[in-house]
Amino acid sequence: MTTMSTMRKTPDISEVLAKIQKPVEVLAKTDAVTETQPASGKLKAEKPKKDVAAATETVRGRPKSGRIWKTQKERFAVVKKTIRRKTTDERLAYRAEMKQIKELSQSLKDERKRQNEEKRLRREENKRRRLENERKAEIVQIINNPAKLKRMRKKQLRMIEKRDLANVKVV
Repeated sequence: MTTMSTMRKTPDISEVLAKIQKPVEVLAKTDAVTETQPASGKLKAEKPKKDVAAATETVRGRPKSGRIWKTQKERFAVVKKTIRRKTTDERLAYRAEMKQIKELSQSLKDERKRQNEEKRLRREENKRRRLENERKAEIVQIINNPAKLKRMRKKQLRMIEKRDLANVKVV
């Protein structure tokens, strides 16, 4: 037969509940007095609560490229921009400034066009004068006998030019 000391006595439910509730109460009191400290003894930083907008966003996994800093791009049509309207004075000042800029650019264009036209006329005049001077400086020999032309070599024939005898001084 076994004695009472070797047999275990089944605990009463009220005793078990008292033991369970006591440590919970003790923990609750210690939490109220001190901040939450993990076993390592360091204080935990409180995490900021997420916005409602962030919660509605779809959670995306890690990108395949490994570039985790890259964010999802939005289409330009989706992005809403706030437009700050100009006042009447600002609009009128802007118009006046644009008109002044256009007039200035137009005057610069006209000036450039006029200069180019002057250069073109000057070039034409110089070309005409140069040609005239060349004609004056030419040594002319009139060929009356066409048989001479038949005897000439090709190189000499290339040098022959026709002239109006009224404008040419014959030596």
